Amino acid sequence: MMGKDSIKLTAPEISSLWTQYLFDTMSICFIKYALEHLEDEDIIDIYNLALEYSEKHVQKIQELLKGEDYPIPHGFTQEDVDIHAPRLFQDPFYLHYMYIMTLQGITGYALSLSTSIRLDIRTYYTECNREVTHLFDKTIDTLLTKGLFSRPPVITPPKSVDFVNQQSFLTGWLGKRRPLTAMEIGDITFNMNKMNLHVALKVGFSQVAQSEKVRQYINRGREISDKHIEAFDSIFREEKLNSPISWQSLVTNSTTSPFSDKFMMYQVQLSTQLAIAYYGTALSVTSRRDLALKYVTLTAELLRYAEDGANLMIDKKWLEEPPTASDRRALSKSLRVK
Repeated sequence: MMGKDSIKLTAPEISSLWTQYLFDTMSICFIKYALEHLEDEDIIDIYNLALEYSEKHVQKIQELLKGEDYPIPHGFTQEDVDIHAPRLFQDPFYLHYMYIMTLQGITGYALSLSTSIRLDIRTYYTECNREVTHLFDKTIDTLLTKGLFSRPPVITPPKSVDFVNQQSFLTGWLGKRRPLTAMEIGDITFNMNKMNLHVALKVGFSQVAQSEKVRQYINRGREISDKHIEAFDSIFREEKLNSPISWQSLVTNSTTSPFSDKFMMYQVQLSTQLAIAYYGTALSVTSRRDLALKYVTLTAELLRYAEDGANLMIDKKWLEEPPTASDRRALSKSLRVK
């Protein structure tokens, strides 16, 4: 029987570790900058714990990749952050930021665990899930204690169980639209929360970006995020439901950049790619046709934006190439040449 150390990591396992390494090195830069400015002791405790987890993850991933003779990604380093730069965000923003990051972490680690085969990798992601869930709980509790959490809408319980008996349940373009389902309300709330983070980040990043092209790209992204928030908000207004609050007022007026343009582009690209994924999830469970069309339209816009961002990063030589399969066609050609 082969031991775990002699079993090679699969492509999904390598991909998960590579992706997490970039994310955690980015997080370390962001967290260290935040800790230089945070004043609220409760938020400081959360960020210290997040830093401990991220640094531990980076060390573990380095060990695992070295064991495979796989090159360590470059990721992000102290060159990508100036922790002594003036404060760009106020304390409550950092709490909202951690809320969204832990939500994404819960989803990401669950996916990584579900695609992992080797025992030590499964054990590692099980521990990552435990850590991010603990961090999520602390963040939610702190948001609630400080009165900073925008609760999703509530619905009135039905008097009995019912079944759909008309195809009008699926309509939404013409005539009377049925009320939103609880699942649709949850997805819209979550996506609005993410877009509110996008706007706040892009407002801050656009103030401090050094490259004019990067600044223009980020401003374009902010306009897209604003439009998406308005699209979701209009649905909630029609349904007389409350929407999540905006966070952009938590950005200061600093114009001194704490982050490299490469760092900010990666953060924006990551947020866009995750938004596309969550829109896709919402689309898969939406049964009202007008909502489905809206998600398709919004996703298409994000896909175009993400592609332009990738091209900009390639031009700037900032896009680190992800793990890929061997190019068999190129190898076969080289053999024929010999």
